[in-house]
Amino acid sequence: MIRPLVMAVLLGLTLAPAPAPAQPSPELREAILAYRLTQPLADKLLAALPEMTRYVMAKPNARELIARARTQSLAERTAQVEADPGAMAILRKHGLGAREYVVGVPALRMAILRAQSAEAGGGGLVVVSPENLAFARAHLAELKPRLDAADRGATPR
Repeated sequence: MIRPLVMAVLLGLTLAPAPAPAQPSPELREAILAYRLTQPLADKLLAALPEMTRYVMAKPNARELIARARTQSLAERTAQVEADPGAMAILRKHGLGAREYVVGVPALRMAILRAQSAEAGGGGLVVVSPENLAFARAHLAELKPRLDAADRGATPR
């Protein structure tokens, strides 16, 4: 059950796909569609992801944080990350801001998910701009293994 818990953490923090993903709010959907992925940005997000997940999972109230994040607006989630000195230290280390991370990780995940799916699956749960889809398709052979490795590295033992 550790793997679903990790995915739930990622969902709560970044709206990553999980066993039962929620429909992105209109606000988050718009932010994801406006987000522009680049190779340097993807590198930063993929470097910060396992550290951030380990950080959140180590908190005694991790489950509560995950549950609360699922109901928070994008502004509330961003403010929560900004108010957390440990989370901000991780993001600063990787040259990222709170909103950049909170929107960027799901934008990257969804672009990879859509790029690897011949049927462009996911329905309304997978939100990706044409530019981000093109980026993910062009770099899928590199991005997908790195995302998988980041997820494996984030799994508590």
